[in-house]
Amino acid sequence: MPDTLAGIRVIDHGTFITGSFAAMLLADFGAEVIKIERAGTGDPYRSFRGGLYAPHFQANNRSKRSVAIDMDDENDRKLLLHLLESADVYIQNFRPGVAEKLGLASDVLQAANPRLIYCGISGFGSDGPYAGRPTYDTVAQGMSGFLSMYVGGDAPRVVGPAIADTLTGLYAAYGILAALTARERGCRAPKVELSMLEVMMHFASEPFANYFASGAPWGPYDRARVSQSYALECADGKLIALHLSSPEKFWTDLLTAIERPDLATDARFVTRMGRVENQDALIDVLRPVFRARTRADWSERLGGHDVPFAPIYTLDEALAGEQARHLEMEQRVVHPQMGEVRMIRNPVTFDGDRRFAAFAPPVLDEHGAAIRAEIVARHTQE
Repeated sequence: MPDTLAGIRVIDHGTFITGSFAAMLLADFGAEVIKIERAGTGDPYRSFRGGLYAPHFQANNRSKRSVAIDMDDENDRKLLLHLLESADVYIQNFRPGVAEKLGLASDVLQAANPRLIYCGISGFGSDGPYAGRPTYDTVAQGMSGFLSMYVGGDAPRVVGPAIADTLTGLYAAYGILAALTARERGCRAPKVELSMLEVMMHFASEPFANYFASGAPWGPYDRARVSQSYALECADGKLIALHLSSPEKFWTDLLTAIERPDLATDARFVTRMGRVENQDALIDVLRPVFRARTRADWSERLGGHDVPFAPIYTLDEALAGEQARHLEMEQRVVHPQMGEVRMIRNPVTFDGDRRFAAFAPPVLDEHGAAIRAEIVARHTQE
């Protein structure tokens, strides 16, 4: 991957996922990212599995340099301000008001460095009745309406990985790149702001559009009905997913693959909308059919008939999948102290080049001495 952001210095003052993930995406494209961490303990994500190098931290902090800063120490605060004078981007995901208390308000920093892109990430926005509330992934999913499309039934439970956290980091990187482009075209460096609530509502644009048109909010199964998506158990207990969407050919191809041409004339399933309205009945028909063969058998049969399908892989199976291996999705780097680190590479390629020059996530304050020396040397020259 070419270093498209080479020469861009990013100061990452994020913790947990949102700010850290945004900065890592910029590092993937060659930006120099300096991670500011609390002295002694670092990013709280470091200690999620004992020690200070948890996999949770690793997942969001490759290709960064770490410096520990004690914000109660005047010299350390000055060090951070000196770093920001030379930076192109500053990212923080504090609660609203915290940056101002630390002397890191956007107007202060951008007055000292007019080229600085300031990115502030929050849970609910910088103002409004909920601005000061604590926010995590599930909170943002719940408030945005997103979680209602995954959680339901008699014994509701939150399912799946962190979505709001990671998506907010992705949107933050997207906003920062737009701001950098505007700056390079001669515009004033803007302040970029976004919240997890705003991100999740925007990400649910299609469900909201459906609600605007119909007046009926989607529940956990409505999108699957409309898209004609199925999860079915095979003879070996493994699961397979189908997504027939709207082209009629995929329905007829499925009937050929499962050797059930009679379903083509079943009044409940003759039209796409009939299959949408009668999906529960269709699932009842398909379940015993799929339980008659193993997942490997179905994969070969469905693939041979051009049906949109996939085995529902576990993470280890996904890594071992032949297409993922062909795409070289798993990458490994070695940290001189912590050993081998496995990671999933950035999915973007340029001109077909999948090479990925990441380096391992840093240990706490790994580059502190070098960064402090750089600052001293720069100010000595000035």
